[in-house]
Amino acid sequence: MSGAGSAPGGPREDAPASSPAPTPAAPRPRAHWVLLASLVALSALFALWYLLPGKHWIAGLSVFVLPPALLAAGVALRSRLAAYWAGVLALFWFCHGVMLAWSSPDERLYAWIELILALAVIFSANLAGMKARLGRKRG
Repeated sequence: MSGAGSAPGGPREDAPASSPAPTPAAPRPRAHWVLLASLVALSALFALWYLLPGKHWIAGLSVFVLPPALLAAGVALRSRLAAYWAGVLALFWFCHGVMLAWSSPDERLYAWIELILALAVIFSANLAGMKARLGRKRG
C-alpha cells in the first residue's frame, strides 16, 4: 500500500517539484515611472520645505515627508494599493498647495511645485483606469 495522497507508482504529491525558471516582470508603463518620480520629488520637496528650516519637525516628517516616501516604496514594489492611495493623498496635497499658494506669499514657490507634482501623481496614478474606461470598445 502506498503512502497517503500518492498514486501507486506515480510521483508523490508532497515531493518538491522542479521550480520553473523565474519569468521576468513585465515592463512598467511610463505612467508608473512618472508616479514614482513624482512621489520621490514630493517627499524631497516636503523635506526641504519643512525639515531643513528646522520648523515643524514631527508634523513635517509624519504628515508630509513619510507618506509620499512610503507610497513611492509601494509603487516601486508594484503595489496597486500604493498607487491608489497615492492618487487619494494627492488630492489633499493639491488642496494644501492651493491654500498656501493663495494665502502665503513666502511659500508660494513651494506651493506651486507641490501643485504640479500633485497633479502629476493624480494623473499618473489614474491613467491606466482612465484608458480602460474611456478606451474604444472592440466588438
